[in-house]
Amino acid sequence: MLNDLPRHKGQRNKLVKLLITKGIRQPEVLKAIGKIPRHLFMDSSFEDFAYQDKAFPIAAGQTISQPYTVAFQSELLQVKPGMKVLEIGTGSGYQASVLHEMGCKVHSIERQKELFDITRQTMRKLGYYFDMKFGDGFAGLPSFAPFERIIVTCGAPKIPEKLLAQMSIGARMVIPVGEGSQVMKLVIRDADGSFSVEDFGDFRFVPMLGSKNV
Repeated sequence: MLNDLPRHKGQRNKLVKLLITKGIRQPEVLKAIGKIPRHLFMDSSFEDFAYQDKAFPIAAGQTISQPYTVAFQSELLQVKPGMKVLEIGTGSGYQASVLHEMGCKVHSIERQKELFDITRQTMRKLGYYFDMKFGDGFAGLPSFAPFERIIVTCGAPKIPEKLLAQMSIGARMVIPVGEGSQVMKLVIRDADGSFSVEDFGDFRFVPMLGSKNV
């Protein structure tokens, strides 16, 4: 029996209202965040703080992202039900679960084996079934490409060429780029196959791991 109580649902409602005051508007994003039990993606010692708009530590020295960041990236993606989405950095599984709840077909890659095993078990308990792979996020998943959306949930030193190659025409990629702190970038693959890039402010993520020369 999952420990998701009325008080947790009340805390989620407050979180949704807070995100609205911070500028999140897409109903599907707010609905997903209002439904998903974030406290079950975290160590039980953080349960009382789970619905604060803050990042918290998880296994393998990683973090579960701040809810605003999850909502911001999800909204920037502009997903529709049925879209094939590649996520780089499964982490706790929370971001992927939000996209899954929004009707996406999610393929997610995690580089930390310890975290991958823990998160896969958590997802099964929660009933969120999406494709999880252990591997190098810089390389993407070429065997499943092209993707309509790509979301990167860790700080990349640059936009990986192999991820650009896995975007379909009209696809959107949301990726934080930079060392230390990052700039959130939206990459769109245009009709002629070229890419346009737009910046959306400063964020801070754990660094992307793997083979950076791709």
